[in-house]
Amino acid sequence: MQRARDLLLFRTLWGWEGSWTAAINLAVADGFDGLETNLDHPCLRLVDPTEAAAALREQKLQLIVELVTGGDYTPDLSWSPQHHLEQLQRQIPQARALQPLRITLITGSDSWDDAVQDHFLASVLDLIEPLDVPVSLETHRSRSLFNPWTLPALLQRHPRLRLTADLSHWCAVTERLMTPDLSVIQAVAPHVDHIHARVGHAQGPSVSHPFAPEWTEALEAHRACWQLFLDRRTINRDEPVTITPEFGPDAYMPLTPFSAEPLADVQALNAEMASWLRSSLKAPGLGS
Repeated sequence: MQRARDLLLFRTLWGWEGSWTAAINLAVADGFDGLETNLDHPCLRLVDPTEAAAALREQKLQLIVELVTGGDYTPDLSWSPQHHLEQLQRQIPQARALQPLRITLITGSDSWDDAVQDHFLASVLDLIEPLDVPVSLETHRSRSLFNPWTLPALLQRHPRLRLTADLSHWCAVTERLMTPDLSVIQAVAPHVDHIHARVGHAQGPSVSHPFAPEWTEALEAHRACWQLFLDRRTINRDEPVTITPEFGPDAYMPLTPFSAEPLADVQALNAEMASWLRSSLKAPGLGS
C-alpha cells in the first residue's frame, strides 16, 4: 500500500501481546505509517529505547507515545493534581528517549472542580510548551477533558491547549452521537492535532464493527467530524495529519455471552479502518 505523505495512520498497541519487533513487522505488513503505544507497554520493557527507535527508523515508521497519569486509565481518586504533574514530569524524558513524532496525554480527573481543573491544565501547558515534540491532551472519559459541553469555555481560557480527539468517549458521556453541526465540535475543531478513530454510539464507546450496516449512522457521524477536524486545522498545516484507529479489548469490544469471545478481531478491524480512512478522508492544504 502506498503511503500518503499528508495522512499518517498508526497501529495501536492497545491489547498487543507480542514483541516490539513483531509489532513493527505487522505495522509494515498492514500498511501503517507507525505505532502508537503506551509508555508502559510490556513490549517496551524488553528493549532499549534507543534500539526501539532505531528499529522503527529502519522500517521508515514513526511513533506516537501515550502517557497516562493517575495510576491507570481510570485515575485513582486519591491522586492530587500535583501527583499527576509529578508523574508527567517523570514520564516526559522517558517518552522523548523513544524519539516520537508526538506525545498524547491522558491526564487529570473528572472529579475536580473548575478552579482545580484550570490550575492543573495551566500547569500541564507550562510543562509541555518548551518541548521539541508536539503534545496533545486526549478527550478521554474520567479525565479533565471528559465533558464536551465545557470545552468551548475551557479553550477560551486555555488557547494553548491542543487535543487528541476521541469522540467515542464523548458519545458515552453524553449518550448521543457527536456530529459536526454541534457547537462544541465546531469549537474544538481548530485545536485537534491527532485523532483516535474508534466509532462509539449513544450507549457506549465502541460499536461491534464499524462497517456493519446497523452502525452506518454512527460511522458517518464520526467520519464527518474527523473531516471537519482536518479542514479546520489552524497550526502545523504543513505537517501530516496523524490518526490512530483504536478499536480495542478491555470490554470496549462487545463479547459473546458465556463464551466471552469478542464479536470482532480488533487487530483486523484497525487495519481495515486504516484502509477505509485513507480513501474516505481528505487532508486539505497539506504538502502543497
